[in-house]
Amino acid sequence: MHKIMSICIKEWKDYFFSPMAYIIISIFLLISGWFFFSTFFLINQASLRDFFDLLPFVFSFIIPAITMKVFAEEFNLGSYEILITFPIRHIHIILGKFLAQLLFIILLLMPTLSYPIFVSFLGDLDLGPVVGGYIGAIFLGAAFSAIGLFASSLTKSQINSFIIATIICLFFTLINRMLFFLPEKLITIFNYLSSSYHFQNFAKGVIDSRDIIYFFSLTFLFIYLTFLSLASRQ
Repeated sequence: MHKIMSICIKEWKDYFFSPMAYIIISIFLLISGWFFFSTFFLINQASLRDFFDLLPFVFSFIIPAITMKVFAEEFNLGSYEILITFPIRHIHIILGKFLAQLLFIILLLMPTLSYPIFVSFLGDLDLGPVVGGYIGAIFLGAAFSAIGLFASSLTKSQINSFIIATIICLFFTLINRMLFFLPEKLITIFNYLSSSYHFQNFAKGVIDSRDIIYFFSLTFLFIYLTFLSLASRQ
């Protein structure tokens, strides 16, 4: 655990030594704030439904931007080869970097807590969907972070890493919106594969073990694939 935390702290510091973290936070808040406030007064309801509806799609671009340099930059600079000469395992590196990404996503979401506070002054806000939505956002962020780590472990190019991660995230985000192309027997299976479907259950205030298992499984799968990718390089 000490090795994991050491890598996590190093990654966390690296984010804020460059302007990238501040640019990503600004873009995320600008996009989410724009879509939230532009539709809030139109629907005339005290809810964060539009914000949570948009979040999986926004995360499909924002999180790959956060994770694209995690391994790709180190491969390009040759620093990863130095890192693995230390008495540390691949899984320690992966989990340390993953934890840093997840903490950054939580930090990213913290300013948006002003949205439910603002809404609560204008109407009777149901806290169940709000709490559930933020819990779901953390699970969603964890799964997409694991996807981003995997994409970054495949290439030396940050642009390629971003593209690969975005495509995979969009697949899981949008698959439930393309079910009309599929045979009826496959609809249930592909609907279950959709991260948006499981996230929206959280956003409704429903904490279901099936949704938790889904996000844990998706996160574990891509962390494991990242491990295999790094092991093959060695």
